[in-house]
Amino acid sequence: MKLLRDSWLVYQRYLGILLRNPAWVIIGVTQPVLYLLLFAPLLKSIARMPGFPPGGAYNVFVPGLLIQLGLFGAAGVGFSLISELRFGVIERLRVTPVSRAALLIGRAMRDVMNLLIQSLILVLLALPFGLSIHVGGLLLVLALIALIGLMMASISYALAFALRSEDSFAPLIFTATLPILLLSGVLLPLSLAPGWLRDVARANPLSYAVNAGRAIFNDHLGDPSVLHGIGIMAVLAAIAVAVAARSFNRAAS
Repeated sequence: MKLLRDSWLVYQRYLGILLRNPAWVIIGVTQPVLYLLLFAPLLKSIARMPGFPPGGAYNVFVPGLLIQLGLFGAAGVGFSLISELRFGVIERLRVTPVSRAALLIGRAMRDVMNLLIQSLILVLLALPFGLSIHVGGLLLVLALIALIGLMMASISYALAFALRSEDSFAPLIFTATLPILLLSGVLLPLSLAPGWLRDVARANPLSYAVNAGRAIFNDHLGDPSVLHGIGIMAVLAAIAVAVAARSFNRAAS
């Protein structure tokens, strides 16, 4: 009960910081919107090729954009933690009776909320282009994005604690996320890829999330890929939270 209360207090603090500077919400969604406007129209001709998944270009592409948003939108949150470590904010927080795990969970809740707002903006902007999705499917996709955001935010915070330097953190986190993104099929479906590339992509957990998102957008909620994608992301998110919470406990003890 104390953990929930403390997490809510920490969440309110960091949500207030976000609301005082809402420009970050727009900045975060700018890149996916550019992909939507400038790249997605190219897929309309490709959508007629053999091997392209059913559902239309936007119902295939937008789920990938949402996964990309969840990945990159949460990957960089460790920068703010490094800044707080440098200026002694974490040192001041550790003398309070707030649960150490709540320091992570509250921050991650703020990050997830930010991603959900950006995801809703992206979906709404894609509707005039021909995107179609039911309310139930949208809620399920948002839950998937929340799990990805929670996982990536936790990993980002754990790395920030370990490295404590933007010069080390930036190249590591963004270099590591790029091959994960490319091997997930967010831009073009992996059904168009050669066999060896599909075999490599099977080892990428994010590819299962992309498949789940596309199945949901095509109203195939009972497809096994949906359960696989959400299940894998839930397990990885739980592991990431546990590792990051341990980092918070060590640093703030």
